[in-house]
Amino acid sequence: MLLSPKVFNQIDLDISVWVSLVLGLILLALVLRSIRNYRAMAEIRPLPAGNPAPDCMVIIPARNEEGTVGTAVRSLPPDSVIVVDDFSEDKTCEEAREAGAGILPAPALVGGAVGKSNACMEGARVLTSRWILFADADTRYEAGFLDAVVAAAELDQIDFLSVYLKPEFRTLAESTLSPYAVALYFCGINSRADPASAFNGQCVLVRRSPYEFVGGHKALLRYVCEDVKLAALAERHRLKFAVMRAPRLGCVRVHPGDFERNASRFTSGNLGRGLRIAFAAAVWALWLPELVFLLLRDQFLAAAVWALVPSLLLGPWYGWSRAILAPIGVYTILPSLFHGALAAVANRQFEWKGRVV
Repeated sequence: MLLSPKVFNQIDLDISVWVSLVLGLILLALVLRSIRNYRAMAEIRPLPAGNPAPDCMVIIPARNEEGTVGTAVRSLPPDSVIVVDDFSEDKTCEEAREAGAGILPAPALVGGAVGKSNACMEGARVLTSRWILFADADTRYEAGFLDAVVAAAELDQIDFLSVYLKPEFRTLAESTLSPYAVALYFCGINSRADPASAFNGQCVLVRRSPYEFVGGHKALLRYVCEDVKLAALAERHRLKFAVMRAPRLGCVRVHPGDFERNASRFTSGNLGRGLRIAFAAAVWALWLPELVFLLLRDQFLAAAVWALVPSLLLGPWYGWSRAILAPIGVYTILPSLFHGALAAVANRQFEWKGRVV
């Protein structure tokens, strides 16, 4: 039943409370949008044990990944992983070798090439398997991951498959910033309406023949967001690509240092993606001014409730044990988002993985 203007007049609420109600509904809509976009991706589920091993090898490009890469290698089947060392200055190679991976040195970078694509290109060059999985060094997998992901791709005849793993947050900085960053990310990403923009390079399975047909990573050498470019190439050549999620089969760490690079993907190509992210971040940034507004208007009960809004609404992304950090994340992420967007719009270079790109 709709409320009439007469009924509204009988509700004696301060203007600051009305503002918080409207703003709270907008924030709720943004959170629901991000959750809906995430769940819109089909889920890859574990397969029953006993399936034959798929014809798939794994390439992990690694640059200064000591303390991380060994876990990724050990979580994958024995003798299935090649780590391509992208001129690491730590013990990445030793750790990967001890974990059971084969080691290849990346070739020297040439003319504007990006290190990750350069390393992936070298790894793919020496493999002959039917499928290749390109995995970041900060991922880890459950038993049966390769079986399940290859089976999903073969079932739907997919040539390029981007797999979203369960986000993992270890440090205080990651726990504070990264869950909010993931929520913002899915405010701008809609895998059904625009699967190319949702294509994420943290974990990508490719069928060898189509991958070589589009030029492999050699065609991606000069692109910072090589994942989006790979999906665009597949789309141009009318090859089948898809985005799925596998939260039960693997985890990936979400690093605050990657935010500027991810900001650039939202300001290139489809401007609407970047505007959706910017709108969501701007609305969330109104939380503190509204809290001050309520206090200045002596609306102490409403202020106490409003103070809980970020933790309550972002709880599904943070996990309830970390949700108290949500208000901090809302504001501390703003410089990274701003610098990343500015760099992309102005075509400026920024530092990523210890290099200026």
